[in-house]
Order: sequence, then C-alpha cells, then structure tokens
Amino acid sequence: MNYSDYANGDEHIDSESKIGNSNNSNIDPADIDPAATPSEKEKQHAEVLDAYSQAVISVVEAVGPAVVGIAVKRPTFTVLGDQVGAGSGSIISEAGYILTNAHVVYKAKQLIALMQNGTELDCTLVGTDLATDTAVIRANASNLPFVQLGNSEALKVGQLVIAIGNPLGLSSTVSTGVVSALGRALRSIDGRLIENVIQHTAPLNPGNSGGPLVDSRGRIVGINTAIIAFAQGIGFSISSNTAKWVINQIIEYGHVRRAHLGLATQQRRIDSRLADYLGFDKPFGVEVIALEYDGPAAKAGIRPGDLLISINNQKIMSIDDIQHAISGWNIGEYISISVLRDGRIIAFELLPSETEAEAA
Repeated sequence: MNYSDYANGDEHIDSESKIGNSNNSNIDPADIDPAATPSEKEKQHAEVLDAYSQAVISVVEAVGPAVVGIAVKRPTFTVLGDQVGAGSGSIISEAGYILTNAHVVYKAKQLIALMQNGTELDCTLVGTDLATDTAVIRANASNLPFVQLGNSEALKVGQLVIAIGNPLGLSSTVSTGVVSALGRALRSIDGRLIENVIQHTAPLNPGNSGGPLVDSRGRIVGINTAIIAFAQGIGFSISSNTAKWVINQIIEYGHVRRAHLGLATQQRRIDSRLADYLGFDKPFGVEVIALEYDGPAAKAGIRPGDLLISINNQKIMSIDDIQHAISGWNIGEYISISVLRDGRIIAFELLPSETEAEAA
C-alpha cells in the first residue's frame, strides 16, 4: 500500500499551472545588465524581487488552505486540569489525513485541527513514530484541500524553501529561507538517530512544529521539527521521503514495523591495528553485552562479548550504525551479522522479530 493511494491524484496541486507563472518568474539576478543606467538597474532589481515575491505568494495561496493549526489537550493529573498545547500540520489527503510531529500529539486526550478559514475539525490519532518524530492524525471530514509530498532527495543547498505554520498561536504564518545543509542527523524523542534531516534558514518558533516546509512548486519537502535555542537561521525538518515511508506504515499498520534483534550493546574503543584489519575508519567497535532470553540474536548463536563487525555488509562502529543497517528491513527477511569472537570472524543469519508498537 502506498501513500499515493490515499491522495486523490486528480485534486493535486498543479505546479505547472498554479505555481510560479508570473511573467517575471524567469528573471535571474545574473540577467541584470551591468552597463545599465542606475535607474534601469533599479527597475531590473525590482523585477527580480517581484518575481521572488510572486513565487512565494503563489505557493502560499496554493498550499495555505491545506495547512492547519493543531490544538492538543493532554491530561496532567493535577488540580490545574488538562494541559493545552499547539502545533501545526498539513492535510495530505482529501480523506482528511494530516501529517504532523509525534511530539505535537504525544499523549493527546483531544485533537482539533484549525483550518485557515476558521473551521474546527475534530481529529483522531492514526499513529505515531517517535523514532522519526512523525505522526498521522485524521480529521472527521472529507473533500478537504490537501498538498502533495515532494521528493526531498532532489533538494539542493541554496534552494528556496517556505515554512508555513502557526508559531506562538499566530495562524497562517509564512517565513522563507534556503536549504543550508542536507543529510543532517538529530536525536528523536526516544533517542534514536533521525537521518537525512534538512537544515534550513526559514525562521521557526514554538508552534511551527509539524508544519510543512515546501519548495517553490508548492510540494512538501520537509516537516518542521526543531530549532537550536538562541541561534538564528538554524531550523531542522524531517525529510519528505522519510515521511512517505512512515505514513504508509502508520496508515496500513497503525505504527512503523521495525526489526528487533534482542541484544544490548555498548560502543568501546578497540586497538587501531584491529580497526585497520576489520576495515573500520576509526578505532571504535560495538560489543554485545547482553541478550534477550530466547530472542532472535540468542537463537542465532550470538553471545555476550562478541564484537559486531557488520550487519547486512554494513560496517558497525557505533550503535547508530546498527539502526542504519536494519532500517530498510522487511518483515520475514533474514539479516546477516558478522562478529569477532576469540580472534575469529563468525557469520550468522538472524531472523528479527518485530518491535512492539509504541504507546501513543
């Protein structure tokens, strides 16, 4: 089952006809004639700025109606009563599926989506994935405006991006910036490493979480998730390609299905000569320190004290490398693991179990 099954293709944003069709949209700063008179240069500069403005305006007009504020009520078990929080989200299907951050809806007692036109929609939680800080909720409505997910792999450093959301409760707020780096990594709520994170300069504030980062064609390329406190121009977004995979899993199963190996590990320094022998580019390895009784690793024959060398032919030098190596695992597939034991390299075939669904 694929994310596109949940979005009506006939209703998607037509980027060719709706986005960036200003007469000035093809003007580039490099086209400004250096020999022009000051007044001519001023006019050409104005045209360039106008083209930029029109591109942003077109995107906001097309995408804005599909961006919602999310009001969250959480139980606090105190005399002060329930806690009320807020975030942002994007409607990704006319059937009412809304994409947001897991930390926005975490332990929510009640969810309400606030549309640009003032409509309030009661929502239910479809599923969350703390490991990628991604969640899907569903509005109790249909025939809603929605926005498509783009291809984050096609992003380039320096590319224009637009953040839309509800920072500090201010609805339909727009900010712009550029992609400043790709392939960053962040820690999620549960401590896992989120890979392929987008760093950008579009200003974000509390309440932007879960809102879309879109490109100049009006397609979601990221989910705004974090900022660095006291820093300016440093925001982070979960890539749309990561979100697509998570969305499919959540809608089909209610959670993301991941491999469970049944072992506990720790990173430790190893002799540099051993690292060279194993093909490691740094003198660190991952040692098995405990096994789950009758778990997948124990059944395969792995023992405490084994030094992991590779999983599915990927070198293991850190605990995060384990997560990366099994991230593309499919239910029912065997995983190959090589370990160093008593000076010998031993290979195992291991059938992982599935991780338990996390509590929402």
